[in-house]
Amino acid sequence: MPGVGSIHNYSSEPAIAGKTRLTRSDAKPQRQADQLDLRGTMTGRLIGIARRGVRRAPIQEVSEGLVTVEAGLIGDFKGAKYPRRQITVLAREVWDAALAEIGHPELPWPKLHWTARRANLLVESVELPRAAGGILRIGPVRLEITAQTYPCARMEEAQAGLLSALASDWRGGVTCRVLDGGPIALGDRVEVLLRPKTAERRLPG
Repeated sequence: MPGVGSIHNYSSEPAIAGKTRLTRSDAKPQRQADQLDLRGTMTGRLIGIARRGVRRAPIQEVSEGLVTVEAGLIGDFKGAKYPRRQITVLAREVWDAALAEIGHPELPWPKLHWTARRANLLVESVELPRAAGGILRIGPVRLEITAQTYPCARMEEAQAGLLSALASDWRGGVTCRVLDGGPIALGDRVEVLLRPKTAERRLPG
């Protein structure tokens, strides 16, 4: 599969230089079972791929792409620059919930495309882990969750109220580093391979 798929809203961007190693040699060993919530593996599918070549550039949607350990999603500027958040993943259901929260009776929710969130990948029918150390597989690609994606002021620029709607319960999606690279395409199977227990906040006393 070629590294670049069919492009919507195309604008030219510089290629990301570097090798294309597809497996991370420094991946951490799997954690012990007593640290994990080993519920049944949840599966969904990949329904969106997007990238931008430089910061604040227009988002490009593509139908397929190539993910590498060094550069994340080829054609996106974050992968090589930010090794702990090479790729961001958003769940359609939580995006819809955030939009519904800021809607009103005349307009149930704003007609805001998912790329306004500026995430790389959109998935559906799967609950993303809400803890660092979770592992996702999308097609042949394995991603390790490093943190939640915190919404920035650009969300408020896109829609009033969106920043606060995304701020809780990991609604903004997750940031990931690439463990194993490979080609991805719309419709690929998405699996949660590892779901660490979410830390519970306890009150004193």
